[in-house]
Amino acid sequence: MSEAGYTPGRVTIGIVNYKTEVLTRLCLRSIRKFTRKLPCQVVVVDNDSGDASLDYLRSLSWIKLIERPGTVPDNGSLAHSSGVDLALAQADTEFFVSLHSDTIVHHPGWLEFLLQACPVDTACAGCGKLELKPAWEVTLKRFTDVREWLRKLNPNRTRNEFYIRTICAVYRTEILNREKLRFSLKVGDGVTCGKQLYYELVDRGYRTRPIAAYTMATYAHHLAHATMVLNPEFTVRSRTEKKCRQQLEKLFASPLVREIMNDSDLDR
Repeated sequence: MSEAGYTPGRVTIGIVNYKTEVLTRLCLRSIRKFTRKLPCQVVVVDNDSGDASLDYLRSLSWIKLIERPGTVPDNGSLAHSSGVDLALAQADTEFFVSLHSDTIVHHPGWLEFLLQACPVDTACAGCGKLELKPAWEVTLKRFTDVREWLRKLNPNRTRNEFYIRTICAVYRTEILNREKLRFSLKVGDGVTCGKQLYYELVDRGYRTRPIAAYTMATYAHHLAHATMVLNPEFTVRSRTEKKCRQQLEKLFASPLVREIMNDSDLDR
């Protein structure tokens, strides 16, 4: 144990689950399959699912499960971000890795890659949106997005610069706790999970390491909006739902995902 009380070289991986058994099973099994070398603990916070996903989590002896019966905020974003905070509170390790339950890791060096991107002088490392779009499409959207231009013209607009998202990101636990930073900062005011935390790190002079989406995609895949699409309690735009379901169908038909979903030994 280091002087600060955090075990050097060890990692705590934090995941929040809410009624997405298939996605959570895939996420956890992918971690189990591709995380064998580095010592880590996996903390899963269940947001009072009360369904098969909770039964599945209770069956896993290799995770630390935190249940929140009757204590989850009604606001979905606040429920998720406060769940990440609960996972962080369990971390006595040098690093804390945030993963969404609709993220799948698919490279045996994924965790080593993240930790190497976060040396001693760096507070966090990760990417923004894990969307793989051609450069021309990103540039075109930047200059033709009318809603974004209107937001920039609004004197009361909220800060909307780049930030490292909690999709798949690594943080130095000691820094977050020393600075009393939490992922739920300003989420109740409509700010995304981890966004204000990132801005606070930058404003307080800490170094951060943005990772390009195409580089991160070598190690992890994010099923954007899948948690909401598969949960009938949430509503998404029909176009978003159609696109997400197409991506889900394609992913679950892939040889790797089939292999993972058929390998129940990964639960042991």
